[in-house]
Amino acid sequence: MKLIFATHNQHKVEELKKLVPTSISILSLTDINCHEDIEETGATLEENAEIKANFIKYKYGLDCFADDSGLEINILKGEPGIYSSRWGGKKNNFDLAIKKVFIAMKKKRGWKK
Repeated sequence: MKLIFATHNQHKVEELKKLVPTSISILSLTDINCHEDIEETGATLEENAEIKANFIKYKYGLDCFADDSGLEINILKGEPGIYSSRWGGKKNNFDLAIKKVFIAMKKKRGWKK
């Protein structure tokens, strides 16, 4: 049985492969040559995961599952949440996103440096 994990993150795929029986083949988006930007327009992490899984199912006709994650910070009232990756700009720069998180937290806390 083949299942598509709607991710390009090979580390996630390798970790999951350790957890499932060898009769289940876990493939990534890279493995099926899907390099399209799947627009995540959901209002929740669950909705975004469903959007990704449905995109693959309907476009490629393959059984698929997906996840979505985001950093939710209490002092920022749950932000950046579903927008975590967007905090890194168009190129999804992790360092930029984290820098913005710390700037936002400093403002909320009144930290000077």
